[in-house]
Amino acid sequence: MTQEKFYYDNKIVKLFAYATLFWGIVGMLVGLLAAAQIAFPSLNFGLSFTTFGRVRPLHTNAIIFAFTGNAIFTGAYYSMQRLLKTRMFSDTLSKVNFWGWQIIILLAAITLLSGITTSKEYAELEWPIDILIAIVWVSFGWNMIGTLIKRRVQHIYVAIWFFLASFVAVAVLHIGNSIEIPVSMFKSYTVYAGVQDAVVQWWYGHNAVAFFLTTPFLGIMYYFLPKAANRPVYSYRLSIVHFWSLIFIYMWAGPHHLLYQALPDWAQTLGVIFSIMLLAPSWGGMMNGLLTLRGAWDRVRDSAILKFFVVGVTAYGMSTFEGPMLSLKTVNALSHFTDWTIAHVHIGGMGWNGFMTFGMLYWLIPRLFNTKLHSEKAANMHFWIGTFGMLLYSVPLYWAAFTQTLMWKEFTDSGFLAYPDFLDTVTQIMPMYITRTLGGLFYFAGAVMMIPNIVKTVKSGHIINNEEAYAPPREKVAKKRIAGETPHRWIERKAVHFTVWVLIAIIIGGLVEIIPMITVKSNIPTIEAVKPYTPLELEGRDIYIREGCYTCHSQVVRPFRSETERYGEYSKQGEFVYDHPYQWGSKRTGPDLARSGYRGGTMFRPAIWHYEHFLNPQKTFEKSIMPAYPWFYENVLDRSDLKRKIEVMITLGVPYDGAEPDYNYVNENGEVDINKVEEAYKSQAEEIAKELQDMGKDITWDKEIIAMIAYLHKLGKDISLAKLAEKKANEPKNEVVENNNGEVSLDAGATIFSSNCAACHGQKGEGGMGPNLGDKFTIHGATNEAIKNVISNGAGIMPPYKKFTETELANLVAYTSSLIGTNPANGKDPEGDEIK
Repeated sequence: MTQEKFYYDNKIVKLFAYATLFWGIVGMLVGLLAAAQIAFPSLNFGLSFTTFGRVRPLHTNAIIFAFTGNAIFTGAYYSMQRLLKTRMFSDTLSKVNFWGWQIIILLAAITLLSGITTSKEYAELEWPIDILIAIVWVSFGWNMIGTLIKRRVQHIYVAIWFFLASFVAVAVLHIGNSIEIPVSMFKSYTVYAGVQDAVVQWWYGHNAVAFFLTTPFLGIMYYFLPKAANRPVYSYRLSIVHFWSLIFIYMWAGPHHLLYQALPDWAQTLGVIFSIMLLAPSWGGMMNGLLTLRGAWDRVRDSAILKFFVVGVTAYGMSTFEGPMLSLKTVNALSHFTDWTIAHVHIGGMGWNGFMTFGMLYWLIPRLFNTKLHSEKAANMHFWIGTFGMLLYSVPLYWAAFTQTLMWKEFTDSGFLAYPDFLDTVTQIMPMYITRTLGGLFYFAGAVMMIPNIVKTVKSGHIINNEEAYAPPREKVAKKRIAGETPHRWIERKAVHFTVWVLIAIIIGGLVEIIPMITVKSNIPTIEAVKPYTPLELEGRDIYIREGCYTCHSQVVRPFRSETERYGEYSKQGEFVYDHPYQWGSKRTGPDLARSGYRGGTMFRPAIWHYEHFLNPQKTFEKSIMPAYPWFYENVLDRSDLKRKIEVMITLGVPYDGAEPDYNYVNENGEVDINKVEEAYKSQAEEIAKELQDMGKDITWDKEIIAMIAYLHKLGKDISLAKLAEKKANEPKNEVVENNNGEVSLDAGATIFSSNCAACHGQKGEGGMGPNLGDKFTIHGATNEAIKNVISNGAGIMPPYKKFTETELANLVAYTSSLIGTNPANGKDPEGDEIK
């Protein structure tokens, strides 16, 4: 048979391999910093671009897209050429893929550290970079499909099935999740709002894990593991079942990230059912990988490459067992928002993605450079240090997660939260955070050890950038199935047909879940009391997003007594209709903020508290691990895009066009009136600034801190005002008592206390940052005159409250006095002198 000469492109493989090593070290170093910042807050360095809220998204993007992304391209470009017996379709497209991807990574690093982010998890990059990602990703897919078409083999091997599915799925996911309207070059708003955005985001987020961190690495497993073991894949039939069931089922499982949250029950149920079903194909793939080693297990003892592959595939099995278990509602109720999620993803990331990449590079680079690995002993040392680091990282986080959920949900015999202060839990798990940082350091050290081993291997060999190869041309066969050919063997030789069937398999689940959420209005019942954000609140929300506050704080209260007691009323779908994007979060390193503006609620804090907290968190909570934000007090808020933001919001359906009279920012021609917008902004900002100025703070209305306070006071505010109106309509006549000021209202005093004092003294006066007001001890005196003096003039860290009228002050004094001797539950230890 005639042999055709062609050349493998090894240069592109080399470039991607080098990029994998470089970005791996960078991504792990950034992750190590992020872990250390939680244990040691001073490592935020007091700089805006080094705070945890900006470093953490950089870490996830660096590991997912820079480290593992380049690893995927390394494995795909090497294996596809050899499996298909041809050079890649286009050298130009290969170069566009490589250099375009590196540019994307650099732009991601610059923008994320600058606070330019959409806040959508794993999709934080803004719209110009989204477009660039789409272009580069299409160049990869075009190159792949072109190579498939010009291949010299009849059938497409299983590894390429997974690479092809990854390309198709990621393209659909990226485009579907990135539909947004630009405000400027560095700002956009997603077209989805609230619940809709949550569903689309986790359709993307869960399947980014599936089709970027799982299926392409299964392609790597199916090629490099048999090569390293010198054994054929255990079962071709099992690989068929594994592939098609996996890519079909995965797309349905996204809602399991939103269980017990403000999501319709039918969507939650679908997510749970398909998540449980995922266990079968995932473990089928794991078994296919491990059983490929049959007859070669004796070599695992000495081969570092096989060790990495074995532990990597095992970590895949463990992660894909744990994922379905975490989707069970009873388990999810305990695990969600805790460090269990962090441990889970790092077992997958460190074990599956990291170890498969290390194994691939240790096998590939010596062959690429026609030499032997410089030191098998050093590679084995890397394996053991990396394995120890992975365990030392993850086990303390599982321990921390169990501690968190038990402490958050524990009640006393009297029916009160046993640990009402969120920081009680944070303090308890601090040793686990320190230990996991040490684990990350070991894992990082192992990766660093790899570099000199690879460098010396490269120096000892020589690469042939254009490697000569020979293969016979592909035989022409009938387009239809031939005798004895199974349907799958037939479709394996029809690259375009195969791609179409892959597309059909992956889009069904997303369409079934997303389309009803957008088109069926009953899925998101409206709440009349919920109003749009004011211009000031909208700007504050954008600052919240810029600083990455969503990385530590959630904004959704689940319907558990432990959460409603701690945070307030559970969240409803209709509360989030104006949220572009949603901000529910996925981790509670700090408390939930969904009710931080709920007047009279446990989470409400007055403006002065937020002012002090952002300036110096350790002043308000000594053991707080939150970084300070001094630039909030220095930066004048840039309102140059405010008009455009309002215009975009109107386009998205937010009623700034007169449908809500109090939020009408358009003129008679239907155009946004910047004067109305600025007037509304300045009026609300000046009100907050005056409140702070009355308490002795030197702050002007145009600073960023004012917008942040306004935004936090918006969260839950509409719900609380509706509840307050309902309560007033149904409550009996106020109780009246006499004091030196005449008639006063204890109920009115209670309302003022709840809105202004409870943040520091507790809702029942039990104490918190401030002293217990319900015991029989006093620091500054217990007479009405003494109480009035402290309120009016301040004392210690408590600021003066000059804003109250005489009547309001009298009501507040009377209510505060009435608390003495009530001895509320969970009261703070006595301070001062006993009241005689």
